[in-house]
Amino acid sequence: MLDLLHATWLYAQSHAAEFWGALADHLLLVAVSLSISMVISIPIGIWSSRGQRTVVIDAFSTFRVVPSIAVLFLAIPFFGLSRTSAIIALTLLAFPPILINTDAAYRTISPAIREAAVGMGMTAGQIWRRVETPLALPVMLAGIRTATVELVASATLAAFIGVGGLGLYVVRGFALYDISILLVGAIPVALLALFIDLTLSGVQRHIQVSV
Repeated sequence: MLDLLHATWLYAQSHAAEFWGALADHLLLVAVSLSISMVISIPIGIWSSRGQRTVVIDAFSTFRVVPSIAVLFLAIPFFGLSRTSAIIALTLLAFPPILINTDAAYRTISPAIREAAVGMGMTAGQIWRRVETPLALPVMLAGIRTATVELVASATLAAFIGVGGLGLYVVRGFALYDISILLVGAIPVALLALFIDLTLSGVQRHIQVSV
């Protein structure tokens, strides 16, 4: 095992420039996909929480059972072997946890809290900004946390269509039957996912205590 890790370390060192470029590509894919998903999912989640569970929520929930690699290959005929195809697949992957958690976060706020805010003379906008959103934020953040970890892991699939990212080493390792090369991509992805999960978990606890 130590020999394998040593071989992995030596390979990463000998390809340092390529590795840091792949890491940057990986983080860019995650950041862009997460940002697009949040911009779309959060408003839809807030809107759906105001009424009955909508068809939109149910439709996006189906993406939980669709493998991200399947969405990736479905996008290829329209956008080719490009970064756009990878971003579309990853964005759709991030929709369900963010959308569902946002809907649940606002939906479960007690009506009595809203009534008390109205009784204090707050406008609808003030209630949303100063009362509802702070209360909903921990649950929303839990969805963002889940989506981010899933994106970090799934962004490795982008390498299968030549877009880059840390999946480059996973693909190369499989092609050359070399586990040490595969681990150059797999280990950083696992550590990155763990770091993000622990960081956002800490932020979530802090917000819950503050609220």
